Formats: sequence, C-alpha cells, structure tokens
Amino acid sequence: MSEEIKYTDAFEELQDIVREIEDGEISVDELSIKVKRAAFLIKVCKSKLTSTEEDVNEILKDLEE
Repeated sequence: MSEEIKYTDAFEELQDIVREIEDGEISVDELSIKVKRAAFLIKVCKSKLTSTEEDVNEILKDLEE
C-alpha cells in the first residue's frame, strides 16, 4: 500500500462513505469513485486487523513458554 492510513481513520472514512451512500448524498458520477475508495479502505482495515491478530497470537504464544 502506498498510502499509510491508521485503522481508525480508515474505518471512520468508510463509515462516512456508507452513510453518504445510504442517505443518497452521492451522485451517480461519484459512486464509482466512492465504491473504489471503500474497497481500498476495507482492505486496509482487514490487513491491519490480521496483522494485529498475528501479533497478539505471537505474544500469547510467548507467554505460554
């Protein structure tokens, strides 16, 4: 990823996009751009959650030893 985004920022932006879509605030012209951005943000969030889960599992494994 060329753009480093914090999980909280990505999640908040994603919530904003969903709200805009639900409220009908996005024009047809903007919809494709917003959906592409949402897909990117979902990937960022998923990656960060997976990474955090791996880190926590590793820490717990070390504590068991």
